Amino acid sequence: MKCFLPLKTIFGLAFIGLFMTPTANAQIWKKIQKSAERTVERKLERKTEKETGKMMDSILEPSQKPPSAESPSNESDHSVDNQSTSSDSNSQTTKTANKKNLSDDLEVYSKYDFVPGDKVLFYDDFSQDFIGDFPSKWNTNGSGEVVKLNNVDGNWFELNTGHSVFYIPDVKNLPEDYTIEFDIVTQGFSQKTSSSSYLQISLTDSDALRKYSDNYIQSSLSLCQYNTYGIHSTNIFNNKSGGIDSKVAADIREALLNQPHIAIAVTRNRYRLWVNETKYLDIPRMVTELNVLKHLKFNVIGLKEGEERIFISNLKVADGGEDLRRKLLSEGKISTNGILFDSGSANIKPQSLGIVLQVSQVLLQDENMKLTIVGHTDADGNSDANMTLSKQRAESVKNALVNLYNISPDRLQTDGKGASTPVADNTTPDGKAQNRRVEFIKI
Repeated sequence: MKCFLPLKTIFGLAFIGLFMTPTANAQIWKKIQKSAERTVERKLERKTEKETGKMMDSILEPSQKPPSAESPSNESDHSVDNQSTSSDSNSQTTKTANKKNLSDDLEVYSKYDFVPGDKVLFYDDFSQDFIGDFPSKWNTNGSGEVVKLNNVDGNWFELNTGHSVFYIPDVKNLPEDYTIEFDIVTQGFSQKTSSSSYLQISLTDSDALRKYSDNYIQSSLSLCQYNTYGIHSTNIFNNKSGGIDSKVAADIREALLNQPHIAIAVTRNRYRLWVNETKYLDIPRMVTELNVLKHLKFNVIGLKEGEERIFISNLKVADGGEDLRRKLLSEGKISTNGILFDSGSANIKPQSLGIVLQVSQVLLQDENMKLTIVGHTDADGNSDANMTLSKQRAESVKNALVNLYNISPDRLQTDGKGASTPVADNTTPDGKAQNRRVEFIKI
């Protein structure tokens, strides 16, 4: 006959046993502890898998927002994190993904018709300025400093908001025909960025540190993110309106979050402005009086100080010079530093394709013409590496002509000279910019 103990008795004996057998008690507690540890580990694994899945989704599908993260404060070396809001992080992810698709970017820019001037008048990438200092080639009635940015190469100049004017003393006498180019990085822009925030680019007759003068033209790029307020343009001559006071409906909000390239071309009276590959302004009579506007100025208004920030770099001002197509046809040779490449790389920057387009037009017009493309570098780095890089860059230009503009490869040869034949001083940013060039020589 089987005997069954009451359930309460069984629990009671087990409880007493825990205290009467120390060794068994210790073993039981070890098992409990290990079980708890495994539970925590499983929770951590599930959390890690979840976060990893989100990160992979943001990489594979850049249109989806990755997990938001607060922007860390500046380090003591003035390094600045370029991701500050969820929308900024999304844009940074998109930009990183887009960089992997260089051929797509080149295709987008294949009809880009901006052609930079062929003689550098001023170039500044702030490489010779100390981090934390105000740029040595500039002047201001406010403040600003050179910084390094996380995830973006090079030095960048932060333009502080308010009533500051940033003037470039080294640009003293703009010619009738010239081009201006620079890159922008923004930080902290969001749906809260004000509708009254603008980056203003002015060409004036005065080197005084003030926004306005008797003669000036100005383009104001809206920095607002929650709505599009376009680009506002105005011209003043002899302290009176020159007839231009217009606002173009340009939606540049996404571009501002993705390191846009700004290009301006002034050809006598005509004024044109591009943001990336898109031309937003083309005003035939913007400059109503020639040889009056001599100076270039920037100022930023409407941003929240310390929260919303804007930086520029790679500013180049170049003499417009001759039409390269006519020169290639008449002289059989042109040299240009307007074809730009990623630093230390043979990847053509998409905004350089205006010149490549012009060369293709010459080759299509003269079907018997053949060209040798010669690459040149500055003197930074190893001479052998520069020689190899210059040849690779010439080959990249050839590939662009072949793949984008359907030029037969049989009509193109390539060569590279490295830094062996400089045309300017290799110890200054201006000189280096002139030495980084591509030649097209009729065979």
